[in-house]
Amino acid sequence: MATTAVVASPPAVAAPETDDSGYLNSTARCAPPATAVLFGETADSRIAICKLKDGTFEYRGVRISDGAKLIAPAEESTNGYIAANDGIEYLVTAKSLVVSEGNDVLREEPMVDFHGAGASESEQTTPTSPTELPPPLPAERPAEQPEEPAA
Repeated sequence: MATTAVVASPPAVAAPETDDSGYLNSTARCAPPATAVLFGETADSRIAICKLKDGTFEYRGVRISDGAKLIAPAEESTNGYIAANDGIEYLVTAKSLVVSEGNDVLREEPMVDFHGAGASESEQTTPTSPTELPPPLPAERPAEQPEEPAA
């Protein structure tokens, strides 16, 4: 008796949609009048650095695995942008997101998609892995408006 093994591969998921403000329906997006200086995605995070109307910068990040969000003031540094929250620093460059505490690097996440400062037009990256990254999580999407009660 012959048996046949069937192996199912996960369906390919399209890369999240973007525009000049960042990732659509995501925390990693700059709302007018703020403008996106850069935005990018690692395997674990989506990030946008926004320039606010008053000229200051803001880090807007979301962890893909659970939708955890961080919005914090950011500063321009010699090699990217830095935001801090509760003693943890987030350094965003064209190449990676580096999360550190003091002199200890907690993790370094290479960019798989990057748009903005620090990369020439030919260096702008887009996801190229065979398994595309997932779309924004429900936690990243704006809350739905409650329906009006029927009269």
